[in-house]
Amino acid sequence: MLSEKHLVVGLGELLWDLLPAGKQLGGAPANFAYITSLLGDEGIPASCLGEDSLGAEAIDRLGQLGLSTAFIQKDAQHPTGTVKVQVDHTGQPRFEISESVAWDFIAWTPLWQALAQRASAVCFGSLAQRSEDSRTTIRKFLHGTRPDAVRVFDVNLRQNFFTTQVLAESMKLASVVKLNHEELPRIMRMFEIEQRGEEDSARRLLSSYDLKLICVTRGTRGSLLVTADESSEHPGFRVKVADTVGAGDAFTAALVHGHLRGTPLTQINETANRVGAWVASQSGATPAPPAGGLEQSLDEIG
Repeated sequence: MLSEKHLVVGLGELLWDLLPAGKQLGGAPANFAYITSLLGDEGIPASCLGEDSLGAEAIDRLGQLGLSTAFIQKDAQHPTGTVKVQVDHTGQPRFEISESVAWDFIAWTPLWQALAQRASAVCFGSLAQRSEDSRTTIRKFLHGTRPDAVRVFDVNLRQNFFTTQVLAESMKLASVVKLNHEELPRIMRMFEIEQRGEEDSARRLLSSYDLKLICVTRGTRGSLLVTADESSEHPGFRVKVADTVGAGDAFTAALVHGHLRGTPLTQINETANRVGAWVASQSGATPAPPAGGLEQSLDEIG
C-alpha cells in the first residue's frame, strides 16, 4: 500500500553552482526538493530568481527535474544567484558566493502564506537569512506552518554569512536540526554551551531548544541521530566519490521522508546515509536515477 504523499518545501537560496566542469543548478532548497520528489513526496522549491538569462535557464532546469516553479519569485532589480565552486582532490567543494542577488530579497506573499499552511515539512538554512528581507520572510513562513509541521534547520554555515543570533533564533523555530561534525563544536562555542563529545553536545542542544531530533553528519564516517529517548550511529557507506555537492541535501531529504512517517531511527539513519552516498557517487546534486529507478541504485550501495 502506498504511503501518504507529503508536501515538503525547500526554502531559501536558488542559484547556479559554477563548477570547473560547467554550471549546474544548485542551492539547498532545489537539491532537497528534487531528492524529496524522487523519494515519493512532493518537493517544492521556494526561492527567488532574477529576471535574466540565468533565471530563465533555472526555470527550464527545474521543469526538466520535474519540480514546480509556482513558488519561485522573480526580481527585476537583482541578478540570479551564482556560486563559484572549486572541488579539491577528495571531492570536497569550496564556495565563493555572490552577494546582493535575487534570493536575498524574497518577499512574503499570500501565495507563500498558503503554501506554509499546506506544508507537512519545510527545510531552511542559515545562508538565505544573511539579508534582512529574506530572513524576515523565512521566519514568517515558519510561523505560518501548522503546529505539527516538521521544521528542519539544516545549518549549512557558509563563509561569514551567519551570526550567533540568527543561529539561535533558527534553532528556536525548528523541530529538527541537522549540522555536520565541524559545525557542532563551532556552534557550541558560539552559544557558550559546555562540550563533552558529540552525543552530549547534541543532547544539550536538544533540551536547550526543545527539539525533537538532532542529526550530526560526519562526512565519510556516517552520522549520529539523537532524540530525547534514543540515539543511532551509522558508519556510512563507502562509494567512489564523484563530488559531494548536494550529498548533504540528499541526506536531509531522506531524513525528513522517514521522520514524517515515524520510521524507526536506525532505519532513517541507514536510508539517509544510503541516499547521500548515492548522490556523492554521481556528478552534481541532482543526478537522474538510472532505468531501474532510485530504489535499485540505493540497493547497490553498501
